[in-house]
Amino acid sequence: MARSLRRAVVLALTLLAIPALRLRADDGYDLWLRYPRVADAGLLTEYRGALRQVDVEGNSPTLRAARDELIKGLTGLLGAAPATSDAITADGTLLVGTPTSSRVIAALPLAAELRALGPDGYIVRAVRMGGHRAIVVAGNSDVGALYGTFALLRQLQTHQHICAVALRDAPKVQLRILDHWDNLDGSVERGYAGRSIWQWDSLPAIVSPRYRDYARANASIGVNGAVVTNVNANARVLTPAYLEKVAKIADVLRPYGIRLYLTARFSAPIEIGGLKTADPVDPDVRQWWKAKTDEIYKYVPDFGGFVVKANSEGQPGPQDYHRTHADGANMFADALAPHGGIVMWRAFVYSNDVPTDRVKQAYDEFKPLDGSFRPNVLIQVKNGPLDFQPREPFHPLFGAMPKTPLMMEFQVTKEYHGQDTHLVYLGREWEEVLRADTWVHGKGSTVAKVVEGAVDHYSRTGIAGVANIGDDRDWTGSQFNQANWYAFGRLAWNPEASSTAIADEWIRMTFTNAPTAVAAIRTMMLQSREAVVNYMTPLGLAHIMATGHHYGPAPWVRLSRADWSPTYYHKADTLGIGFDRTASGSNAVAQYAGPVRERYGSLKTVPDSLLLWFHHVPWAYKMRSGRSLWDEMVFRYNAGVDTVRSMQKLWASVRPAVDSERFADVSSFLAIQEREARWWRDAALTYFQSFSRMPIPAGYEQPAHPLAYYQRITCPANRDKPRCDGIP
Repeated sequence: MARSLRRAVVLALTLLAIPALRLRADDGYDLWLRYPRVADAGLLTEYRGALRQVDVEGNSPTLRAARDELIKGLTGLLGAAPATSDAITADGTLLVGTPTSSRVIAALPLAAELRALGPDGYIVRAVRMGGHRAIVVAGNSDVGALYGTFALLRQLQTHQHICAVALRDAPKVQLRILDHWDNLDGSVERGYAGRSIWQWDSLPAIVSPRYRDYARANASIGVNGAVVTNVNANARVLTPAYLEKVAKIADVLRPYGIRLYLTARFSAPIEIGGLKTADPVDPDVRQWWKAKTDEIYKYVPDFGGFVVKANSEGQPGPQDYHRTHADGANMFADALAPHGGIVMWRAFVYSNDVPTDRVKQAYDEFKPLDGSFRPNVLIQVKNGPLDFQPREPFHPLFGAMPKTPLMMEFQVTKEYHGQDTHLVYLGREWEEVLRADTWVHGKGSTVAKVVEGAVDHYSRTGIAGVANIGDDRDWTGSQFNQANWYAFGRLAWNPEASSTAIADEWIRMTFTNAPTAVAAIRTMMLQSREAVVNYMTPLGLAHIMATGHHYGPAPWVRLSRADWSPTYYHKADTLGIGFDRTASGSNAVAQYAGPVRERYGSLKTVPDSLLLWFHHVPWAYKMRSGRSLWDEMVFRYNAGVDTVRSMQKLWASVRPAVDSERFADVSSFLAIQEREARWWRDAALTYFQSFSRMPIPAGYEQPAHPLAYYQRITCPANRDKPRCDGIP
């Protein structure tokens, strides 16, 4: 297994901290599907009485997957394998199926209720049949029954009573997709958990068993799509040699309700097709894409479609031929439409021309095209207008394109949030964005409702997440990064869900059901996002990370291209700090609906959390707290460090409830996070102090070194060292 030296050093320290490992240590591979035996005697008796035998009616690959998961889960949770049956002959039968696969389920009174839930919906309910008590897991489709199976197991894992269980659920979003920025050479762009899980060199002859475990984990949280190649696409994946490999992956994912998607390189007709142009209105180009799409469906009959990154960061696209994004997207859409496929066209446009304000580009390019796209095109929009920062305002395109389906793009891998080493629960960040009110149709037009299609009645809806998965044994590079994969799936299923409730589920399924430990870990997770905002980019600062690898502070960097430079985003000078995006500046605030524009555009009403995103503010400006802006920055940077220290104490308190290996693993990473939070605080404040010329108030920790010291600290781009050089 590939691991960076940094990860190996942390693991070595972990092992040294453990006096005696169990024969089979808990290495995190099982994620939230661990199924340890229920320790509560009363619950165990209840579960054993209610689940004496399992009857899965139907023999499709998906229903067999449900049967396998139930046997695995119940054997672990109950301490013994349940009996299997094809009839309800006594109390305690678990019946799983669909109205199509089971005449018993079709005859139940819940059939009409089930139909209203749509193809992925399910019902889990305690019933009486033939005088016997039973639990029914029913879906409209086989995959719905699989989702219901995982929902029942989640009840058991989180120690909920089930004798009167009554669950009904259906996803609010149709497409719930993980985007893997994985390259054909096995590397992962913005990946912090080892190399790609897709072993292209050994496919199609060897199919890794890890693919099935990946599919199980995704099905358990409702993810129903996987893009297996990087948005910075390689045309070779569309050649027959690679399509054979792609087909093998699709075969493993299919029983778990997961469709496979590919990224399409716009210039593929030139690179692998022998054409002289990739102009989307050229008849030969259009025919090439139609033939190539037909070929893909011969290999993968349920192929989902393409993700396309075009005319951004040097990627080819329709603008190379003086065409629009709609011209490009519609070419793909026309090729896919006969097969029921879709195009997810990314709105992250980052042109070669230096803009007046980079955050305005996507809106300026896509808003005029509303209504120009084919029905099977979705525009994939990042949660904020810049680039997955620890905090941004919601993207102004949400609500601004009523005639074009917009799908959300979150980044699960923490490129700007401390990557593999910093504990940051992103559920809080995503909830903040999803609950933001766009006001496009008055109060209550939240981003979540836009994405769900409830505002503009989109025919297709979707949420994508840039995956944080690699071939590290624990999948995500650290134990708590697993929580972000889990939270993504749960929020993609229901964008209006509570990130707190999701965290609680994940803790109970991953670590422990002990109430005091659950409360402590939950507090850590809920505090962690605000902590990273405070010690990295408080008060609306953004993109002041080091160039390239984006790890560590570098607010002083000024490059030849302005919008590659942290100085472009904070604009600190002796008068103040912040990017003026009001009418007196770039006027990016005008891209929002009236009430939002008015709130963000005024110093009196803009939230402190976005102050410097929208305004250039004097250092002595009096904040709502009564502190000057400078003193508030000092307070926030120190609050971030203090929160990490609080997280360390909370984690120490749960030691009796967590296995020794994972406890030591997390402790090691928290130690790194505390040290690097101090580094962020001291480097940023020392730099900004050179403009404010104001002292750090007494009572706060003072930076130990001059600015030049922090400017000399380096972090290798491949993160192959146990720590960045020079951090005190």
